[in-house]
Amino acid sequence: MKKLVLLGGGHAHVQVLQAIALERLPAAQVTLVTPFARQMYSGMVPGLVAGHYRVDDCVIPLAPLAERAGVALHEAGATGIDAGARTVMLSDGNTLSYDVLSLDTGPVMDRDAIPGAREHGLFVRPIELFAVWSQALVDLAAQRVLSVVMVGAGAAGVELAMALQYRLGERGRISLVTGGDVPLAGQSTAVRRLALRALRSRGITVFEDRCSAVAADHVLLGRGMRLQCDAPVLAIGASAPAWLKGSGLALDEHGFVATGPTLQSRSHGEVFAAGDVATRADMAHPKSGVYAVRAGPPLALNLRRALGGGALQSYRPQRRSLNLLACGERHAIASWGPLALQGAWVWRWKDHIDRAFVARYR
Repeated sequence: MKKLVLLGGGHAHVQVLQAIALERLPAAQVTLVTPFARQMYSGMVPGLVAGHYRVDDCVIPLAPLAERAGVALHEAGATGIDAGARTVMLSDGNTLSYDVLSLDTGPVMDRDAIPGAREHGLFVRPIELFAVWSQALVDLAAQRVLSVVMVGAGAAGVELAMALQYRLGERGRISLVTGGDVPLAGQSTAVRRLALRALRSRGITVFEDRCSAVAADHVLLGRGMRLQCDAPVLAIGASAPAWLKGSGLALDEHGFVATGPTLQSRSHGEVFAAGDVATRADMAHPKSGVYAVRAGPPLALNLRRALGGGALQSYRPQRRSLNLLACGERHAIASWGPLALQGAWVWRWKDHIDRAFVARYR
């Protein structure tokens, strides 16, 4: 009997579990390895922070989904891979062997990228822990006015800055440190314009500078300015997991797993990867969000065929995708390519899509 190990409980693996539940894998022993027994859907976290959702609204319990699929659930994190020996080393001391391995471990953040951040910063990843910390900020703001500095102005940083401002109201002063560029630098001009207007209308101060250090009571910017800070929140870009080093897998220059059109490792055909842990060498923007979305169904199909000896299918994500950016209160910005719209109706649309996604896998 062949062994399939699903390492990580990311969005793609949730879809793989559902596919296996609908049609079991013949003659295969499947194990899901994840440090968290539930997946918190990242698209709903800004709404959770803003107070629009409860935690239970935003999570997909993995144990029932794995049980329906006949998949063993092993709660642990990865500490290493030996691609030559086809083994995965886990945080609980166990080692699992595999015939086919699939990676979907989600993003991690380099806690040492900014001096002092590890000691004093609140990181938005792992997102399960950030959900707890964000509630602690709300509780603390009930006692005194808080100065919160959001470091990072990608979609997560912008959404969470507005969510915190909405939730804390007059009890919070929110600043956004962009890293030196404009907020949402990778988005269209129309989206950037609407988002900047939304940030300013909510009283969020934007600093187009980098964060050079984090201290107990302030954040130091690259040009020397000190921002008084009760809670520095880090929404910096994703980094590759350190345990991929020495795995024997082909990695890109940033340490992510290098994959091809079939989602297979460039060096080991029995290893697949999707989401934030992977990169596509054949794409112009290999780490774009477009690459990560909708990878679940083609991944499930190729895992099934890899176990059964079938021909694998190439996955080419669509060039454009719908992006929905939450703005704190029940208001959002929608974008498709260069087009952007905003309003309460966009929030209702986003809310419907997000709730439907979570409900699909419960």
